[in-house]
Amino acid sequence: MNLSLAGFQDAFISALYGKDPESLPVLTEQSGFLVYRNTVMKGASDALLANFPTVERLVGTEWLQAAAARYVRQFPPTDARLLNYGKGFPDFLDAFEHARDLPYLGNVARIDLLWNEAHGAKDEPALDVTAFAAIEPELLASVRLKLRATARWKWFAEQPAYTLWRCNREQIDVPAELDWVSEGVLISRSTTFIAWYPLSIGECAFLDACAANLPLEDAAEYAIRAEPELDLMNMLSRLIAANVFAAQ
Repeated sequence: MNLSLAGFQDAFISALYGKDPESLPVLTEQSGFLVYRNTVMKGASDALLANFPTVERLVGTEWLQAAAARYVRQFPPTDARLLNYGKGFPDFLDAFEHARDLPYLGNVARIDLLWNEAHGAKDEPALDVTAFAAIEPELLASVRLKLRATARWKWFAEQPAYTLWRCNREQIDVPAELDWVSEGVLISRSTTFIAWYPLSIGECAFLDACAANLPLEDAAEYAIRAEPELDLMNMLSRLIAANVFAAQ
């Protein structure tokens, strides 16, 4: 079989992850190839465990290794930066037959993913309270608050995903009587550390609106519509303190 260089590379990768082992029979039958293949598979699997530490704490290392091995075979890495590996892992866990009794596991994995994204994002100066307070009152309604790349958030309907994630991330006991309610989460990286915070549905709606580049007046309207009792000034103070917004 004659292959171009690009064709050989594609066939090699397919064989490496067991997708088409018949494409390069002379190569794949070599013992050295099997050693290399096992090394690559283990590297990808280890990266997945490193990227989802909270999931590992919930299910145990052995369980996650088995799930990771199956995921790696189906979805091999496409980026050499393995910090980015596993973007589809939460969806995989949602459909994984061995996770049917853990319906929250995919969402816990999504928060781990938010943490990884915040960790790897480009840094930029944050808006501080003094700078926000200096904005002219007549201009405030039209201000568009830019979100820092190091901020990530998500709303989880009908699941206490944030509480489950936080307790396991901080290695503390989950409340014995955990309310099965909707929760939101904010992950934000400052200059020196990554912090996490609970978010209400109105706060999540506000951040969604800011991400859509809506002016402050419209973003506030979206927030109030989602949560009529939301204290807007308290929300803004919390979000600015959490280094969510970029300097104007």
